[in-house]
Amino acid sequence: MAQENSKNNDLVEWINPLMGTDSNYELSNGNTYPSIALPWGMNAWTPQTGNNGNGWQYTYDATKIRGFKQTHQPSPWMNDYGMFSLMPMVQKETVDEEQRASWFSHKTEIAKPYYYSVYLADYDITTEITPTERAAAFLFTFPETANGYIVIDAFDRGSYLKIIPSENKIIGYSTKYARGKLNNFKNYFVIVFDKAFDPSSLWSDATKMNELELSGGHISGLIHFKNLKKGEKISAKVASSFISWEQAERNLKEIGSDDFETVKQKAKAVWNQTLSKIQVEGGTPDQMRTFYSTLYRTVFFPMKMYEINAQGQPIHYSPYLGTVKPGYRFAGTGFWDTFRALYPLLNLAYPAINREMQQGLVNDYLEGGWLPEWSSPSYSDIMIGNNSASVVADAYIKGVKIDEIETLYEALLHGANNEGPQATGRKGVEFYNKLGYVPYDVNINENAARTLEYAYDDFTIYQLAKALNKPQAEIDLYKSRAMNYKNVFDPETKLMRGRNKDGSFQSPFNPLKWGDAFTEGNSWHYSWSVFHDIDGLAQAMGGYKDFTAKLDAVFTMPPDFDDSYYGQTIHEIREMQITNMGQYAHGNQPIQHMIYLYNYAGEPWKTQYWIREVMAKLYQPTPDGYCGDEDNGQTSAWYVFSALGFYPVCPATNQYVLGTPLFKKVTLHLENGKQFIIAAPNNSADNKYIQNCTLNKKEYPFNWISHEAILKGGTLQFEMAPTPNTTRGTQPAYFPFSMSTSK
Repeated sequence: MAQENSKNNDLVEWINPLMGTDSNYELSNGNTYPSIALPWGMNAWTPQTGNNGNGWQYTYDATKIRGFKQTHQPSPWMNDYGMFSLMPMVQKETVDEEQRASWFSHKTEIAKPYYYSVYLADYDITTEITPTERAAAFLFTFPETANGYIVIDAFDRGSYLKIIPSENKIIGYSTKYARGKLNNFKNYFVIVFDKAFDPSSLWSDATKMNELELSGGHISGLIHFKNLKKGEKISAKVASSFISWEQAERNLKEIGSDDFETVKQKAKAVWNQTLSKIQVEGGTPDQMRTFYSTLYRTVFFPMKMYEINAQGQPIHYSPYLGTVKPGYRFAGTGFWDTFRALYPLLNLAYPAINREMQQGLVNDYLEGGWLPEWSSPSYSDIMIGNNSASVVADAYIKGVKIDEIETLYEALLHGANNEGPQATGRKGVEFYNKLGYVPYDVNINENAARTLEYAYDDFTIYQLAKALNKPQAEIDLYKSRAMNYKNVFDPETKLMRGRNKDGSFQSPFNPLKWGDAFTEGNSWHYSWSVFHDIDGLAQAMGGYKDFTAKLDAVFTMPPDFDDSYYGQTIHEIREMQITNMGQYAHGNQPIQHMIYLYNYAGEPWKTQYWIREVMAKLYQPTPDGYCGDEDNGQTSAWYVFSALGFYPVCPATNQYVLGTPLFKKVTLHLENGKQFIIAAPNNSADNKYIQNCTLNKKEYPFNWISHEAILKGGTLQFEMAPTPNTTRGTQPAYFPFSMSTSK
């Protein structure tokens, strides 16, 4: 478990990497694994409790470890690519994952972002791991034994190993991947031990072979160390590359001559430097643990998939071309999840890394012809929307310098007007561009949800087109398309509803039906997906009072559902049901912004109440600490922003909508050298309501704050109280941006 440490300069010690690991197929409490890695590292390491190929590669309720696995897995639903593992043993001469597995206990497990240690009970061996960006150091402490072994498992679907005894080295590759189409894909790896090993063996599946070099379907190695003394330590340095063994050797230089402890301390320093961009004070120990454990989850995905060549330049393997190309590339994120808060968090706290990510998107487009919507590590045919538009537009509008923004703008227009392979572009685009919506009755699933997301994505293109001074006709086209959300709004039920090609609404209509016209949710979840025109939505629902009554109803309705579209109660439904918040389904992304919408209708204190309820009940720094899939940093980014006291309801605008700060003091150390302080000195569990607010000692009546105001530095100060202030923020002049009311 993460060790408590209250020192502000040792923030990494607050983190529990096991938060969210008590999950399974039927119920997600995060669907995370302990990720032993550096921020945005090219790979991570995790203890492997699941069998090879199981997306639930580490689960808290497991009792045995099968190996220590290099992973690039975004989530168990996406599974992994390019994986291999190491596993120490004594006496047993086997590579079989079942036979080599060892009992372990969380009582003898230490999990930190920069260090992992566990005692393998069956072998009396302690394994320790510490990472760099593209390499890792291992330390195995053996008992006295005549025969010690380390299994190298290169996984199935095509792998290779070569034992080089004269250099204490093993090289290999894995070609296994779960999603999309990868051309000429290999994860090359090199493992160097600090101790000479005895004659060792390679295995093809379960058959021992008398060779030192072997390729085949499933290749494993059994590295043999004889006559080890009690407490003898064997260290291994491991690096990998998607390019070549030569590049893997170059990546191994990230460790160089450093010993294990030096690598560990360097990794810890990187983590503390990264976390220190946001320093929080004045919370409970559990709030501190939860905050930094969620912040930890926001800085992994997408992972770097680029490497540094001999000339010090970034290069990358292109999964589209199967060749090596210059420049940046990242992989392992789904924009349907992460456009909402994860990318806005990067734009606020870590814009330099998002600049690299944007340059990586340029390369995705130039090499593959499309921007990815789910990258793992190539195009993946899953989820809906064209939300790369939001990811690009928000970065540019928030001031991230993008050298090839014109190329990305071209990519956005291409994606908005064409249907591409593997969930790229827009499914149903011809209907959408002609009718203004994707019809319910043309065999395109989740059509109302697609319409709503396309309309918002068109808004982000409109915003970027204005910023780039594009022709007025082009600006006007996307401005008008941004209002297409109205085409699936049913004035009778005042909810979003599937609409047929002839203009009639889909019938019969059950707003509690999950899926069908919507994506992993129902109409009560998706009816709020008008990020860019909440005022327009409120007026369509009958005005502010009717709008807030509709918001209230989400929480007061029973958690009833219709799961007939799926034919089973999917885990997202169960997670909504058991949290006892009515129809509010925080465990999935579509509704996560909804709590903030009271700010658009003059009742901001209700936002403040529900934020504290969600933060207190649905997040804990424990193995069951999330209320659904963590999803590549998105559900964590919701907590991070909400703890600061504001949230990016509408990315591609410059506004953050106010909530209620969780801590007495937060200091943002911005990349421009400025500091922005969020102060709430009398904050507490009871004092959850904002009485008044000042920005740099001047009264601040608005329900939002701009990105530019934060970047200037200064102090946003809140006076908190146990009862609502029902007069502050009630006038439309103080409401956040809506397209309908913007001048």
